[in-house]
Formats: sequence, structure tokens, C-alpha cells
Amino acid sequence: MHAIANRTLDTLAKMKRLIINADDFGLAPGVNRAIVELQQAGALSSTTLMATAPYFSPAVYLAFAQPALSVGCHVMLVDGSPLLRADEVPSLLDPRRPASFSLRPSVGSFLRDLMRGRIREQEIEAEAIAQIRRIQSSGVTVSHIDSHKHIHAFPRALAPLLRAAQHCGVDCVRNPFEPSWSLRATRVAGVWRRAQVHAMRSQQRAFSRLTEKHGMLTADGSIGVLATGSLDADVLRSLLHAMPDGTWELVCHPGYHDRALEQAHTRLVASRDTERSSLLEVIPEALRKDAGLSLIDFHQVGQRA
Repeated sequence: MHAIANRTLDTLAKMKRLIINADDFGLAPGVNRAIVELQQAGALSSTTLMATAPYFSPAVYLAFAQPALSVGCHVMLVDGSPLLRADEVPSLLDPRRPASFSLRPSVGSFLRDLMRGRIREQEIEAEAIAQIRRIQSSGVTVSHIDSHKHIHAFPRALAPLLRAAQHCGVDCVRNPFEPSWSLRATRVAGVWRRAQVHAMRSQQRAFSRLTEKHGMLTADGSIGVLATGSLDADVLRSLLHAMPDGTWELVCHPGYHDRALEQAHTRLVASRDTERSSLLEVIPEALRKDAGLSLIDFHQVGQRA
């Protein structure tokens, strides 16, 4: 019996398991449509829903119509507006625009104020709970959490987000750190983008310590982070060709270019069409050709143990 169990664990350890997660569900009608179409085509397994997004309700409707689509919470702490009232999360608001009821516009401004003690962890936790609860109260099961612009890669933001996830009964979180093999396989990224990703990797040890402390499940790493905005078919094939055994998350931002997307606060507009067509072209073909590659979602991450 023990020999059979050991063989099963060995088999799992040698498998290549891929979560393909589309961020920004709810951002625009074209983003919502692309995510559902990709899941139906077998080219995507998961998405993260923005609780404060303008097209949140249509996204929830589509999630109910497509129950095989795993849905997480894309926690927004920058570049948007909070869900809670201004008097409930005053330290999260942009101090340079006190009347705008806006979050800080960038990761840099958020992290600077976080490190200076100007952002309260309890407000991060409260806002994250509110966002997760809004999705759950709509009837959608939240499979995992991640964060806009990968804010949760940094320990002072991660700790309250993990507490919020646990409070809401969510036990999976994105591992936002891109492994070396994936960075080498991504040849199209600019110098500044590559420097940003490498700087974020300096927080990896603290991330592992905190997720273990809180008993959270996560993948072995994320791929496609460096390629954000340039994830075409060639880059995607390069990543899949280089992918070793393990459980990995492909972070992507597919969509259709529509007017709502043009009006949204995002630099990713035309690239979403490229990602959508690339996923449709590459993923079903890769799954057919590579018997060792399986497409999973965050509900299945814990099965490796």
C-alpha cells in the first residue's frame, strides 16, 4: 500500500500542471467575453474578478453560466477606488487627491507610503475582506486571491491580505514570482520591465515564509509576468517548451479591444487581442501534443499533497 502511495506521489511530482489565469475579469465587456470564450475552448482554466470593476455584475452572470471557470479575487489596492467608505480606509486613499476617493495611482507610491507607516495594515485587511465578500455574496466561490500589479509580493501588504483570505475561507494565493527558467525563455521584455521583475524576486523568501505560516496553498511560481504586454504565440510556445515538472500559473490579460477598455485605467489594450489569439492558437495544441501537461485550476492545487 505504501509503495502504491509513493508511486502516486512520484507521478504527481513529475507532472507538468498549468493554471492559466486571466486577470481583470469585470474590467470591460470585451475582457469578460474573451475570458469565457477561452475557457470554453480549453485555453484557460481560471480568472480573477475585480470586485470594484465597472462590469462586475455581467462578469458574475457569465461565471454562473460557465461553472467550470474557476474564479478568484483580484484585490485592488492601487489604481482604482476602494469598496469601503473613505472614513473606513482613509490611509488607503491617495493623499495627493484627498477629494477624489481614489487609491494611490502606482505601485511605487503605495510601497513608499507603506514602508513609511502611512498605510495601516488593518485597513488593507478590511478592504480585502470587503472585496472578497462582495464576490462571495454574489454566489461565486472564490478559488484564490491575487492582487492588481502584484502588490501582494511585498510582505507588509501580503500579511494582511493572507489574514483577509483566511477570514473569508480562501486558502490559495498566487505565487507572483517568476522562476529563472521562465525569465530566460522570455526574450522580448525590455530592460526596465526585466529590472522590475528581478527586484520583485527579492521578496520571494519572505513570501514563502508568510504563506507557510498562514497555511496557504500556492503554485511553484508564475510565468508570463515578465511578458505582460508582449505575450504572443512565439513567447507562449517558448515558455511551454521550457516548462519543467511542477505546478505553474500562467498570468495573462486577454480581451477584445472595445471602447470600455480604451476608457479603463490600463496600459494593456491592443495586447489583449494578441494574448487572446495566442492562447487559442497555442494552448489546445500544446495539451494535445504533450501528454505530461495538464490544465488545472486553483481548486486542484492542493491535490499534489
